[in-house]
Amino acid sequence: MIKSIRTAAAALMTAVSALALTVPGPAGAASGGVLDVTCTPPSSQNDTFTPPLTVTPRDVTVGITSQLGPCVSLSNPAITSGAINFSALVRGLSCLDLLQSGSITYTIVWNTGQTSTISANYTVTIVGAALVVTRTGTVTSGLFAGSTVLQVITGPATDVLLCILGLGTVSSTYSLVTLEITSL
Repeated sequence: MIKSIRTAAAALMTAVSALALTVPGPAGAASGGVLDVTCTPPSSQNDTFTPPLTVTPRDVTVGITSQLGPCVSLSNPAITSGAINFSALVRGLSCLDLLQSGSITYTIVWNTGQTSTISANYTVTIVGAALVVTRTGTVTSGLFAGSTVLQVITGPATDVLLCILGLGTVSSTYSLVTLEITSL
């Protein structure tokens, strides 16, 4: 039984890895909009899960640390980087939840000390061997208030897929990030 599960998992991972890794990034400023700021890789996000996620739901402390940069802003040239730091206890979380869509509110602290609070909806997809989280929303307060946000977070899907099959846990994920904030 265990051997057949491992064989199935290996076949799944081989199939996922064999797909062309085409990962969408921000599509550019919306027509008629002005790009307020853009941040590109090596911008990154590290998510930690304590205790590690399994297929069985349990209370987990989730930590999100994101380092944005290099960032370019024509309207505010002093902005070159930003950071997001977030931690919360989430009740009844499992690795299956990493594939669910939802909403999030978070704050970016820019290198200038200014902040942008963002409310966004997000979708999760697996593209090739990558787990892709796409956030779309609005800056609700602070710098660039009223502007639209497109953030794409892309990392390997391997640990998440193995966890969903009951063959591992997820203690952390590491992803590359692109971010665009555009005023209308």
